[in-house]
Amino acid sequence: MHAAVDVRQACKCYGDLRALDNVDLRIEAGEFFGLLGPNGAGKTTLISLLSGLARPDSGQLSILGYDVATQYRDSRRLLGVVPQELVFDPFFTVRETLRLQSGYFGLRHNDAWIDELLHHLDLADKADTNMRKLSGGMKRRVLVAQALVHKPPVIVLDEPTAGVDVELRQTMWQFIRRLNTEGHTVLLTTHYLEEAEALCGRIAMLKQGKVVALDSTHNLLHSAAGCRLHLLLDGDLPAELMPRQTGREGDKYILALSSYHELETVLAQLRVAGVAVLELNLEQPDLEQVFLRVVGKA
Repeated sequence: MHAAVDVRQACKCYGDLRALDNVDLRIEAGEFFGLLGPNGAGKTTLISLLSGLARPDSGQLSILGYDVATQYRDSRRLLGVVPQELVFDPFFTVRETLRLQSGYFGLRHNDAWIDELLHHLDLADKADTNMRKLSGGMKRRVLVAQALVHKPPVIVLDEPTAGVDVELRQTMWQFIRRLNTEGHTVLLTTHYLEEAEALCGRIAMLKQGKVVALDSTHNLLHSAAGCRLHLLLDGDLPAELMPRQTGREGDKYILALSSYHELETVLAQLRVAGVAVLELNLEQPDLEQVFLRVVGKA
């Protein structure tokens, strides 16, 4: 069975800048996949290669088995991309924009699906509004609808919730989750790491055009051994616990634990020292900590 997205030894240079450096990536059909990295890591360049907006200097990329260079007509029909930039035609209403986008894929009488998109993206009351009159968040919703108007099996979301309010973000993710459960493959790039942690089954991390980490979200989180303990005490931190201290947060001490089993040891040492715990919070490792560790190390 063909992978939804298959990238083999992809390279792309802009002058002396090597935007992608022999990238290998395989995303299976039906996955919700995260592509993370700092600014300039090569995420948008990779998306541009997949969508045909740029050509690789070397390597091969395919969508569901169709080569994006030699079988571009088939590969682009299978792909829906939400770009990072707000690109729109100022002469059309929202509905006209979506009908025009449908026409690019040879789709007529597509209004039933357009109405469903408008409903799920909270655009129904803006259907007859000119694109120029929409706010930035509303325009981004239209970009999402444009990417989905031809029901592509592979959906690429490049920072889809940038500048979008919290309520819409939740509505949008409910809809995208539904599409994913119905079999659509989703490739997400985002700077909201909590989104990637909650949504993505697997994650790749890019830095300077190279894949520096690729694993399931569970395994990446598990690799960040240890946790942080926030303590508010009725006295000073005992001397024997000071080697564990990594910082202060107001009146709270922050201690590093290599595992949850060490919590009882810390509490026992506090009891022996006669120091009472007024407040305790155990912070589990999150994707942001993993990201900073992996990207920093890379």
